[in-house]
Amino acid sequence: MAHKLIILGAGESGIGAALLGKQQGYEVFVSDGSPIKDIYKQELAVNQIPFEEGHHSWDIILGADEIVKSPGIPEKSELMKKVREKGVSVISEIELAYRFSTGKKIIAITGSNGKSTTTALTYHLFKNAGYDVAMVGNIGVSYARQVATAPAEYYVIEVSSFQLDDIKEFKPNVAILLNITPDHLDRYEYKMENYVKSKFRIVMNQTQDDTFVYCEDDPEIMQHLPQQPINSTSIPFTIMKRLKAGGYVDNDQLHIKVDEDPVIVSIYDLALKGKHNLYNSMAAGIAGKTMGIRKEKIRESLTSFKSLEHRMEYVTTVKGVDFINDSKATNVNSVWFALESMEKPIVLIMGGVDKGNDYSAIRPLVQEKVKAIVCLGVDNKPIEEALRNDTPVMVNTTSMKEAVTTALKLAAKGDVVLLSPACASFDLFKNYEDRGRQFKDAVREL
Repeated sequence: MAHKLIILGAGESGIGAALLGKQQGYEVFVSDGSPIKDIYKQELAVNQIPFEEGHHSWDIILGADEIVKSPGIPEKSELMKKVREKGVSVISEIELAYRFSTGKKIIAITGSNGKSTTTALTYHLFKNAGYDVAMVGNIGVSYARQVATAPAEYYVIEVSSFQLDDIKEFKPNVAILLNITPDHLDRYEYKMENYVKSKFRIVMNQTQDDTFVYCEDDPEIMQHLPQQPINSTSIPFTIMKRLKAGGYVDNDQLHIKVDEDPVIVSIYDLALKGKHNLYNSMAAGIAGKTMGIRKEKIRESLTSFKSLEHRMEYVTTVKGVDFINDSKATNVNSVWFALESMEKPIVLIMGGVDKGNDYSAIRPLVQEKVKAIVCLGVDNKPIEEALRNDTPVMVNTTSMKEAVTTALKLAAKGDVVLLSPACASFDLFKNYEDRGRQFKDAVREL
């Protein structure tokens, strides 16, 4: 009997899982409660994979041998309650992909902030050193799709806590945990410790031959570490002090010391600026070094990297005002990093779907640096209530075009207009990329 694999959710990860399952001889069925994008429907049709959209057929789903669940489906949904009652095995797409990447090397990166930048930088390191490497996960192509269509020897994977919630055997050779700050708490019963545990699942299957790379300056990580059995070699990084082994900053130089041959780079030569990027650079550098990349190559890659689209991306200057697209800042902490790295006075465009954000962390930076906030969202009340007294001007807008023209009016020569929303984008945009592109288009039309 063929193994019945049901895929719940037909986004990038679901389609990747379907393609891989089909290729491996599973009997695959895809079910999505919402409409499926045309491009994905065509792929399913071409590969003769049956699917349904707009509803779920319970009898088919509950008759599965195994279910691959999209990271977007919460446990408290009606659907998952029924699945759990029936006791069907549920895995995430990264678990399925891992099953069919035996013998490959895996670098997995998680954390509340900086994941995409660190993933892209780590990929750049391996690519630049001539490795056969693919960058997958939450950034671009799903891991399962890559394994099905263009397998590589090395995978650099950006993983979210939702994907880690449904792993069983997934084991990275290098696991990187950047930081843990309150995000998505709505999915973890509003309990921080549930979210922390979920992030730490990245190390649960590691053995002594593997490496766990973590930030020693993160209070949540350090608080949880003693309670967490870790079998792998732990390598910390910090900007607070010198370390015997790990990543640290000393005399304006970044040190990566995991063997007798340390990598040393002046922080002024690093491609990525800002304090938070020192962490991302150290994490990527440690991953490269543990996998045998030569120090010259690591130094060269850390200084030549180009940053990601929608992450502190300079767009253009209009009438002496710089416009910066940080649409990827979907939580408060990301906005903190953006504000922290700015020297000029800021007109901040923010808003969207609020995930129960606590804006108190950015209040001191808003008071110090932000001359106006332009709210862009369907419901801007949470931002207004939290930050109204911290900035001289606050304006409501309902479209990107309006937000951009308003921001330019409020800015003076030498200021920066920064799109750093702190929220999800689904109220007015398809996703954060769509939001960032609309921002860039509106800026270029000024």
